[in-house]
Amino acid sequence: MFLALKEMRKEKLRYSLIIAMIVLISYLIFILTSLALGLAQQNTDAINSWGMQSIIMNKDADISLSQSLIKKSQAPSTLPKSQAYIAQAPIVAKKSGHDQVSGTFIGLDNDQFVAKKITLTSGHLAKSRYQLVVDDAFKESGYKLGDTFKLNGNAHAYTIVGFTHNAKMSVAPVAYGRLSAWATLKNVPTTMIASAIVSTKTAPKAGNSALHTYDKDTFVQKLPGYSAQNMTFEMMIGFLLVISLIVIAVFLYILTMQKQQNYAVLRAQGIPGSVLVKSTLSQAFLMVISGLVIGVILTVVTAMAMPSAVPMAFDVPILGAVALALVVIAMLGAVIPVRSILKVDPVSVIGG
Repeated sequence: MFLALKEMRKEKLRYSLIIAMIVLISYLIFILTSLALGLAQQNTDAINSWGMQSIIMNKDADISLSQSLIKKSQAPSTLPKSQAYIAQAPIVAKKSGHDQVSGTFIGLDNDQFVAKKITLTSGHLAKSRYQLVVDDAFKESGYKLGDTFKLNGNAHAYTIVGFTHNAKMSVAPVAYGRLSAWATLKNVPTTMIASAIVSTKTAPKAGNSALHTYDKDTFVQKLPGYSAQNMTFEMMIGFLLVISLIVIAVFLYILTMQKQQNYAVLRAQGIPGSVLVKSTLSQAFLMVISGLVIGVILTVVTAMAMPSAVPMAFDVPILGAVALALVVIAMLGAVIPVRSILKVDPVSVIGG
């Protein structure tokens, strides 16, 4: 460690450039990871808030809530406390002087558990057909409590009676209303009762041959674009980790080759090769730790400066795992030039 620190102090510019490279790589990986987590959360925030473990849908709907319809004749006459109806419909909120908002309407029964899980930041739950509790994203478009607006071009106006936080589904803000409003917004016959039945139990019986029970993970993975989005970010982060391995290995190899004569002198003075190897590994460790610390600071500053519309989320265990992966990869890159250090021949190098 002593040799590593002494050399880094002497060659400040050289090692500062390598640390700067590690900073940029770690910063980019942390930002991409935070964006991936943020987008994943905005796909499932509303679903997670329901406290569901499984969902019963029309078996011909391809596990798509927007395509699923449950008839009154297919549903039980009464639901147990562990189950609740949800009714989904796409909506577009329009009001003069405000931004147009595309979202998802979720119809609920206030006596069932999903409605009771909604955490309000202001206002109250929808008590009538034309009242809504909406995600805080509506505030960013200029809406406030008591505002009325049209949905999907319907003649009747809907009123915001409450706001809730982190109520997004497939990145779109959710508007919670009554089941009675769903049929109009979805434009389906009154013989339909809901889109699905969610349950707090893991495998409730569907109760009808036209229906099928799916676990929460299966349902989430089938959300539009969810799996593709996550795989894209995972591949990008994976490629960046591989690139960081190659770049760090190349830089350290070049540094090692440039210091061959110094290593030869030290070997001629009787310093074991293991000491020189430990010095090289120590340098790599110090550089990557320094780069990670600066990268974390830059990431935090960036997150604070980002507008709320940019979905960034921080999960300490996941980001810690990414940082650990960077350290391991950097150390693997540092091992590559070790062989050349051990093979240094003082006579040939100094004599040459």
